[in-house]
Amino acid sequence: MSRFIATVRELRSRPSLGRLVIAAGGLLAVLAFPVLAQNGTGPVPDHAEARNYGGGWDCALGFRVKGGECVAVEIPENAYATGRSYGSGWECQRGYEEAGDTSCKAIPVPEHAFLQSSGYDWQCERGYWQDRETCVPIVLPDNAYLTDDTAGSGWACARGFTAMAGTCEPIAVPENGYLTNADYGDKWACERGFFEIDGRCDPVALPENAYLDPASYGPGWRCERGFEPIDNACIRIELPANAHLDQSGNRWRCDPSFQLANGECSPER
Repeated sequence: MSRFIATVRELRSRPSLGRLVIAAGGLLAVLAFPVLAQNGTGPVPDHAEARNYGGGWDCALGFRVKGGECVAVEIPENAYATGRSYGSGWECQRGYEEAGDTSCKAIPVPEHAFLQSSGYDWQCERGYWQDRETCVPIVLPDNAYLTDDTAGSGWACARGFTAMAGTCEPIAVPENGYLTNADYGDKWACERGFFEIDGRCDPVALPENAYLDPASYGPGWRCERGFEPIDNACIRIELPANAHLDQSGNRWRCDPSFQLANGECSPER
């Protein structure tokens, strides 16, 4: 501060230099003010409002800062002011789109269509699908019903039918079979106690000491605990000394500290 005062005193002692510096300082102040004003500082201009906090001011909606003033944003018909300091300062209303960055034109909505909630695109009504810029009726085959899937055909076959070449053909379910209602994969499966072979459902030949197995692979049955499958039969397991049934119940293993040797469980060495 003392250095600044000394500089001022020196300028006063040299009037010509002082006047030149003061004039330059005034010019800098004039040039600097619009820069400050661009950030909403300085005197509050017309069409501006003082900020509630932090000091400064902001232009009213529909105006933007230019040269320390708030100038009106040119808003075309069917548009509204955004209040943003960047970009055009306006956006088209719902149902309109920009045309040449200077105007808003109505979005053409074809017959049997409606504006999406965003307001920037349209969608065909249920029962119609989009074909370029139009909505055409969905041709519904027999034994089909409409769906809300806009990416596919717009219809699906009723239960008991499958889509084939634009039609719904009946699913041939063999005796002792039932419909799976699956969208993909097998359309039918065999009832419990039957297994699929050559497109039919044959009964499972259940051996003694076995029970039906719901697994889709295998013979359709499993041996009871303590029995093992041998040649389509369930044979009782003869446990050697120092052995036990494993988790499946259809095999055995040696107890801890014993090892298998020649079909017996011998102490480990």
